Amino acid sequence: MDLNGKVVLVTGGTGSFGKQFCKTVLERYKLRKLIIFSRDELKQFEMQHDPAFRDREEMRYFIGDVRDFDRLEMAFRDVDYVIHAAALKHIPAAEYNPFECIKTNVHGAENVVRAAIRCNIKRVIALSTDKAANPINLYGASKLASDKIFVAAKNLTDIHGPKFGVVRYGNVLGSRGSVIPFFQQMVKDGADSLPITDNRMTRFWITLNHGIEFVLSCLPMAQSGEVFVPKIPSMKMTDLARVVAPQLKTHEIGIRPGEKLHEAMITEEEARNSLELPDRYVVRSMLYGDQTGYHEDEKTVPEGFYYASNNNSEWLTDEDLESLLSEMGIVVPFK
Repeated sequence: MDLNGKVVLVTGGTGSFGKQFCKTVLERYKLRKLIIFSRDELKQFEMQHDPAFRDREEMRYFIGDVRDFDRLEMAFRDVDYVIHAAALKHIPAAEYNPFECIKTNVHGAENVVRAAIRCNIKRVIALSTDKAANPINLYGASKLASDKIFVAAKNLTDIHGPKFGVVRYGNVLGSRGSVIPFFQQMVKDGADSLPITDNRMTRFWITLNHGIEFVLSCLPMAQSGEVFVPKIPSMKMTDLARVVAPQLKTHEIGIRPGEKLHEAMITEEEARNSLELPDRYVVRSMLYGDQTGYHEDEKTVPEGFYYASNNNSEWLTDEDLESLLSEMGIVVPFK
């Protein structure tokens, strides 16, 4: 999709995804405006002084919270495309602060939909997570509710209104608060062993740049009401620990509250209404299951299909992980 001359707004635009997404679109397109909508004034201040954004005339910064509909509606005026990345995403924080999690992840999603319809936004892409498939923690449940809101939004507008799509993917390599910087800090602090919650645990992995490219590719593809899932590799947590710190042992600490042994991105129930494309899956809503035309090689997935991190056909090798981390400027093994 050609974003030249367009106005793009990113909720949660000062986060890991938001900042890198903004860098990417600024390098690729001549936008009319690129609006950062977030509630952290310090992060906005730091972003304004980042060399990647400092002298860009198209940048705009809006202090606001997705919980606040009036502020969101004000920010959405004259915007063409919205990328909704704002979320309360840390599982333990959500478990201990359930009301706050619901306000941001569920009520915030409702506000984004209502403001997008009110302001006649062209397209909205909402970021989701593999935790939303068969959720066992509040974060996953709140993101599932958010996904349902964006999927159902097609019912709230006509064919000339906004188109809403959801992108669901796995753990982002090296993102803030994720396991790789955690392991890196432990090695730096002189740890003699790395904690693994369960030696059998597997996870989907995606790089930040891959996630951004996937979102950009879904923007023109969205017909409204579908969830896009990329085909990405899995890796065992014990293998990841061995690659980043082969000099250290690991020890099991037990699965934490709200944590799964393996993550799913498409459940068996969702698969009944899903399409497979060369590089992704499209989970079509049960409300509008006749959606087609995403790709000339699309096909329905087989009966009993279930896309999970432990039954994946693609696995990261040690060399693959080292290469991906190297592209991100992360040198392993950690010392």
